[in-house]
Amino acid sequence: MDLINKNIAVIGARKSGIGAAKLIKHFGGIPFVSDSKNEEYLKEYIELLKHENIKYETGGHSEKVYDSELIVVSPGVPSDSSVILEARKRGKKIISEIELAYNFCKGKIIAITGTNGKTTTTAMCDHVFNKCGVTSYAAGNIGLAFSEIVLDVKENEVVSLEVSSFQLDLIDKFKPRIGMILNITPDHLNRYNNKLENYINSKLRLYENQDKEDYLILNKDNELTLKSLTKPKSKVFYFSLKEKIENGCYCEKDIIYYCEKGKTLFKCSLENINLKGEHNYANAMSVIIAAKIMGLDNKKLKEALGNFQGVEHRLEFVREINGVKFINDSKATNIDSVWFALKSFNNPIFLILGGQDKGNDYNQIKDLVLEKVKKIYAIGSSADKIFDFFHGIVKVEIQPSMESSVAASNKEARENDIVLLSPACASFDMFQNYEHRGRVFKEAVKNL
Repeated sequence: MDLINKNIAVIGARKSGIGAAKLIKHFGGIPFVSDSKNEEYLKEYIELLKHENIKYETGGHSEKVYDSELIVVSPGVPSDSSVILEARKRGKKIISEIELAYNFCKGKIIAITGTNGKTTTTAMCDHVFNKCGVTSYAAGNIGLAFSEIVLDVKENEVVSLEVSSFQLDLIDKFKPRIGMILNITPDHLNRYNNKLENYINSKLRLYENQDKEDYLILNKDNELTLKSLTKPKSKVFYFSLKEKIENGCYCEKDIIYYCEKGKTLFKCSLENINLKGEHNYANAMSVIIAAKIMGLDNKKLKEALGNFQGVEHRLEFVREINGVKFINDSKATNIDSVWFALKSFNNPIFLILGGQDKGNDYNQIKDLVLEKVKKIYAIGSSADKIFDFFHGIVKVEIQPSMESSVAASNKEARENDIVLLSPACASFDMFQNYEHRGRVFKEAVKNL
């Protein structure tokens, strides 16, 4: 991709946008960053742009955006936002930040998408490859932007890349060596005109540019993925907790097997997987497949799976007070994630739920809430919806803040209870992002 002397607009002035702007500048382009939020809200990011001497605007999008030759979009920008619709109307070329970075990546990309488990699986994949002697960089939605690290990646190295449907919406040539679709369940429907089909089609774009030299890893137990699948050109491997697999991973009598053409090439006990729970065993199987495709050593692979500690904001133990465990699951931004979280505990739960609703159907967790939850603290713009749905099933109390929810739960919870932040919602009504929400929860717990 030739960027020299080209005027390129970057929509979104946070991590991905800044990474993209710096990459454009590095290759001789002229970046211009535009964000609808005000400068005070974006203060820490604006300082970085000033330091890099990159021009920007805040509080809206001017004509300068449309005067550019290319528009690069951060994943947090809705595809139906006015700036994107206007750019399309004017016939502008629009790509995602991962598409930009892909053009300059020398290493092999393991791209990981799915409704749930992306962050944990990306972190596990990164951990496993590094522990097995192959340098890996974790990037994408997991923390560092792809464009921020892409110049560091050498030919024999790997990028473990967490990819969202929003990023896949605006790819062109993006082609991972290994692609994983962990699962597909309804999510983000508010950004897809409440059409599940649109959301599914975005996820399936992960493999549309792959060829016979590439690999696709799929969840054989996820009906929606299998039902929606168009015929891939890449080599397909499956993982399953329910049935035997000829090419890929399956679990039988608490043993995980990796096979190629029915021949077992690796096996380990579930006891060897440090993160417990069926969803984590499924995540581990997808990583095992990627590891074996890339020829990683069996002994080192087993050791790496055994010492992976998990990720921040995903069922993260924060503190125990008087026998009450406080768990930060701020990454749970949809109903399915909360379902997994509730399934992970046998003790009674005080659940902090709510935020910016994405079209949630709480019927999906109704039975589990009835079985496991003592009380719900409803927060954010969806608090009334949560109260209206659950108040006839379990005790529900609307709280004005995260801090007040933590304080209330601390008063009411007793020994062996769990206080669980697992919001089922986006965070943007009250917080900058889910990480910010998780940090506020942890700080409130630490201050008790």
